[in-house]
Amino acid sequence: MKISRSNALAWFWGLAEATVFFIVPDVFISWLAIQGYKRAFIACLWVLCGALLGGCALWFLGRTDPDSLRAIFVALPAIDGTMIASVQSQLQEEGLVALFLGPLGGTPYKIYAVEAANIGYGLGAFLLISIPARLSRLLLVSVVAGALGQLARRKLSLRSAQALHITVWIAFYIWYFSVMAE
Repeated sequence: MKISRSNALAWFWGLAEATVFFIVPDVFISWLAIQGYKRAFIACLWVLCGALLGGCALWFLGRTDPDSLRAIFVALPAIDGTMIASVQSQLQEEGLVALFLGPLGGTPYKIYAVEAANIGYGLGAFLLISIPARLSRLLLVSVVAGALGQLARRKLSLRSAQALHITVWIAFYIWYFSVMAE
């Protein structure tokens, strides 16, 4: 079975963002979605597989050396000790359901993987809840980006719609990093 370049990139981006990369794979998924839903939906599954592998690796490392991982995380943009403490509280109060809500508010999945292991949630339960938690957001991004892409393509060429896509994500990350850095 030959894996397309876009699916390989989706898998790698899912793995990277679940571990140390700080740009969400939603950027790539939405890029595909403005061109058509099918490739985007398939790429969502590849992102999910990469994210689950990354989450699994961090879960194991989080059981043995969470402090080292926390030190790595706070060196990444937009993550600080307060965010990590918030994830710990969310997991203790809400359980693994927190995996649905936290990432929607800009809290990285990687923190949940480490803290879930550190608190004592089993790997199976963590991965099982990760599937709908990660996939629901990716599919939502695909649907919204695809719909907006179709609207934009009524007035713009594909190239112009792609330029708009890049501009929107750059603006989002300028805003996100400025807000999260406070």
